[in-house]
Amino acid sequence: MEAYAKVLNYAIPFFISLLLLEVVVARIQGAKVIRGMDTLSSLSSGLTNTIKDVLGLTAVIVSYGWFVEHLALFEIRATWLVYILAFTGLDFAGYWVHRLSHQVNIFWNRHIIHHSSEEYNLGCALRQSISGFVSITVFFLIPIAFLGVPAEVVNVVAPLHLFAQYWYHTRLIGKMGFLEKAIVTPSHHRVHHAINPEYLDKNLSAIFIFWDKLFGTFQEELDDVPPVYGVTRPVHTWNPIIINFQHLWLLIKDAWRTRSISAKFKIWFMPTGWRPADVAEAYPVDSIKDVYHFAKYSPEASLWLQLWSWVQFAFTFALMMYLFNNLGVIGFSGALAYGGFLFLAIFSYSMLMDRNPNAWWVESGKSAIGLWMIYQQGGWFFLDSIWPGGSWFVAGYLIVSALVSLAFVVFEILPDRPVNSRNPSYWAGK
Repeated sequence: MEAYAKVLNYAIPFFISLLLLEVVVARIQGAKVIRGMDTLSSLSSGLTNTIKDVLGLTAVIVSYGWFVEHLALFEIRATWLVYILAFTGLDFAGYWVHRLSHQVNIFWNRHIIHHSSEEYNLGCALRQSISGFVSITVFFLIPIAFLGVPAEVVNVVAPLHLFAQYWYHTRLIGKMGFLEKAIVTPSHHRVHHAINPEYLDKNLSAIFIFWDKLFGTFQEELDDVPPVYGVTRPVHTWNPIIINFQHLWLLIKDAWRTRSISAKFKIWFMPTGWRPADVAEAYPVDSIKDVYHFAKYSPEASLWLQLWSWVQFAFTFALMMYLFNNLGVIGFSGALAYGGFLFLAIFSYSMLMDRNPNAWWVESGKSAIGLWMIYQQGGWFFLDSIWPGGSWFVAGYLIVSALVSLAFVVFEILPDRPVNSRNPSYWAGK
């Protein structure tokens, strides 16, 4: 937990630097590939996923180390060839987990967040799941476990394999010549994120594109078919926590409402998007019929509301980094409480981004919980030992945030409510 948190001290600045570079290049080229609130939603999603990963909130039914211990046919040393084998094995596993996430109803819930942005940029690469509570990747690593690839090698290679998937989430790089035949490029992955019928559920590989060519899911980016991004059942929210669970909520409601006993069970394992006929007719879900003519989600927000949302993100980010760098002092139980507070903070400010008038109540609750935590501990998680008076600063922020949120609700959101009440429901699916 602590080791991964320390790696993030280097990874996060690197990711943010590339994102800022994309912003600068896009501005120079006059390309419209970034929207402020969409990017903020993506970054906020990245925070939730990072917090979940650092706190180790994903269950592993059987560890890779167990498979190696019980299934390995050979005992091999960690040479550079073994590292290449581990990387290839992880890529093979990634392809099949990714394919399941696109093709099976229950698994789509753990992946919808990554496709939920209606833009395509480096920010959307950070839209990662918090709803995958059980890891299934290990089962697709059995082939390299048979070969005896050591667990410590896989543990080293896994973060590198994950981080290597960041760079190709951009519209600013065209086709890359001979590399198109070997690795996943921005062109390949633009196809993957598109909802055009020609592109849907294609190019599922993570690093090596030959998996798609081998298993029949490859599609080249066509010059006469510009990719359109998002999901075919729009999410209609900036709130990453809601996006993570809205497809699951739809499945639960459909399973409850359908009169078919068999449908109550098979809905979970049917192709993504499948719904029982009786429920689909009685409870239709908004979906995009024409990918070239639909309104992107963009609730009107004043410049002040946008700036305040970025302030909220920055403060939450700072609190998160303090947690990561002081896990040993804070302890596991304290880290769980701290992480829960950060999730509530993200939920709250993204609710305000959605112009939801109930955001003030959630923000007030968050602030009250934070103040109670300071009172109970006599400070904010040992912050005063590093920064004397730091707990007073956190307490002041909590009070101000509740008051500012109230002001936005009273003076900006409620006066426009007759218009904004037409906003679609949070609860949608693919």
